[in-house]
Amino acid sequence: MEKKLKLGSLCIRGGWKPENGQPVEPPIIQSTTFKYDNSDEMAMLFDLKKEGYFYTRLQNPTNDFVAKKIAQLEGGVGAMLTSSGQAANFYAVFNICQAGDHFITSNEIYGGTYNLFGVTMKKLGIECTYINQDASEEEIQAAFRPNTKLLFGETISNPGCKVLDIEKFARIAHKNGVPLIIDNTFPTPINCRPFEWGADIVTHATTKYMDGHATQVGGCVVDSGNFPWDEYAEKFPGLCTPDDSYHGLTYTKAFGKMAYMTKLVAQLMRDLGSIPAPQNSFLLNLGLETLHLRMRQHCDNAQKIAEFLNNDERVAWVRYSGLEGDSSYKLAQKYLPNGSCGVIAFGLKGDRETAIKWMDSLEMINIVTHVADSRTCVLHPASHTHRQLSEQQLIEAGIAPDLIRLSVGIEDFDDILDDIKQALDKI
Repeated sequence: MEKKLKLGSLCIRGGWKPENGQPVEPPIIQSTTFKYDNSDEMAMLFDLKKEGYFYTRLQNPTNDFVAKKIAQLEGGVGAMLTSSGQAANFYAVFNICQAGDHFITSNEIYGGTYNLFGVTMKKLGIECTYINQDASEEEIQAAFRPNTKLLFGETISNPGCKVLDIEKFARIAHKNGVPLIIDNTFPTPINCRPFEWGADIVTHATTKYMDGHATQVGGCVVDSGNFPWDEYAEKFPGLCTPDDSYHGLTYTKAFGKMAYMTKLVAQLMRDLGSIPAPQNSFLLNLGLETLHLRMRQHCDNAQKIAEFLNNDERVAWVRYSGLEGDSSYKLAQKYLPNGSCGVIAFGLKGDRETAIKWMDSLEMINIVTHVADSRTCVLHPASHTHRQLSEQQLIEAGIAPDLIRLSVGIEDFDDILDDIKQALDKI
């Protein structure tokens, strides 16, 4: 029996096991198509009766090696890479929702996801209800409808930095016969594995910590294989009834625990095509090889920066789950005992212009749209990533007008602190 590797080893060796004379790094298979000796073999691939590659829009070896590594890190049965984190969230939901369906999400989610769910998916006939993730189980339960198909949340909210009570959300979802989908981008599987707390499906913007170097945009969907789709067959006809586009094949009967993932690839990716380039997956894999080391440094630096900000009289408030007084501290101790991530939310005393002046005074730290990078970077969500939201929507999403999102990198701590200090001295 092959030894089960720990997370640090999986970061380096997961997904790809070279044989004699093969490259130690997964090769870049930069080809759109794959050749077969006869038409019968190709026909079997198209009928899902045989595994293999025939067109990169569906599957590509380089992409699959990296997806397998992420599935191993999360403890899932399978994974699929996408061209962005937004695509991953869309695919994860759309795989089990269709026009006339409804789902529920925490309101403390990334602004782009908030818009995707509340605006774009609404145009497809799929309705979304936003709930306060800290509400009681009874209040959240009241949002469920007969056509509700899933519950969604972020392990650590972006940009509010609140920790989700995963077990509570899983309990509510399963009570209603629907899966819990968790966006686990910020902690990564190094600091939290949501499947261990009852989540059914996990998504990632691999653009962030998994890549860690701002080199590629990507996403990933991982399935635990644990949700009993057939027990709620009437809710999930896409998985539990024949698919006419594959000669009447029923995914749950044909693929068991891989039903959700197979449909995701064979139907949605076939039709929508949001694939990553193999080159991007290769770059992502390089980032994954140091993920376990980088997350430790991100968390160490962020903890000390959060403590400094929390004690500075020019700072009005700080939200970081590693601080004992933080509202998410107890949940973080439960779900994130080894650290959360490098992202801190805080506000300065003053107004919106105070925040902007501080940011403009930074010398080393970058003002960028990005987050969860090796470089320390900063953003004012109300003016940037979430500017499409109304004041009321900002409040509902837990985003104060003065909120600054500071993504602490892995530079030397003293250099990060010095830049923050000198900018504070100028406001």
